[in-house]
Amino acid sequence: MSYLYLALAIVAEVIATSSLRATEEFTKPLPTFVMVVGYGMAFYFMTLALRSIPLGVTYAVWSGLGIVLISIIGIIFYNERLDLAATLGMLLIIAGVLVIHLFSKTVRH
Repeated sequence: MSYLYLALAIVAEVIATSSLRATEEFTKPLPTFVMVVGYGMAFYFMTLALRSIPLGVTYAVWSGLGIVLISIIGIIFYNERLDLAATLGMLLIIAGVLVIHLFSKTVRH
């Protein structure tokens, strides 16, 4: 169940961060509301995930996957482009998350 909570935290954070750009410096009420609620939900679900996943692992997965997902959203919705170095860096982030989950004794399998 903890990994479901972590997944929900990541989705909520990605929605909130995606809305952040749309707030246009907090001048647009709806995206601002979505951002505030999204961050609140993200932190709430992250606290539930922390019941059984160590803090460092939770934050590594949350932030790492969030970076990758936000970058994909930036490409799709904001026409942003990533260069080779950024793409390779994100592949390393994904590799790091996989190493944690596949080989760490800290994480319950």
